[in-house]
Amino acid sequence: QVQLVESGGGLVQAGGSLRLSCAASGRIRSINAMGWYRQAPGKQRELVAVITSVGSTNYADSVKGRFTISRDNAKNMVFLQMNSPKPEDTAVYYCNAQGQAYYTGGFSSWGQGTQVTVSS
Repeated sequence: QVQLVESGGGLVQAGGSLRLSCAASGRIRSINAMGWYRQAPGKQRELVAVITSVGSTNYADSVKGRFTISRDNAKNMVFLQMNSPKPEDTAVYYCNAQGQAYYTGGFSSWGQGTQVTVSS
């Protein structure tokens, strides 16, 4: 079983910055993609950004140029640098990791979520 723990959420003013972190632990053999998703009240969960093991990235159009995803493969961690956040970025942010675990094979795990609130 693979566990993900997010940190770094909180209250930030519009135009400020915030950095989210996510650490994966457990019987991890390899992690392919790691990503950040978010869910605002009354809305579906949506992709924010994803990064592969070789560093290829993909972003939602709404965050391009403002958010940056990165990862530390040695530590099984992924980060989301949020610059110039807007009130519409307010949501619960979830970390996701997909890969291979020892003994159990493929996995897709989610963190518990961290609240990000952007004030205007």
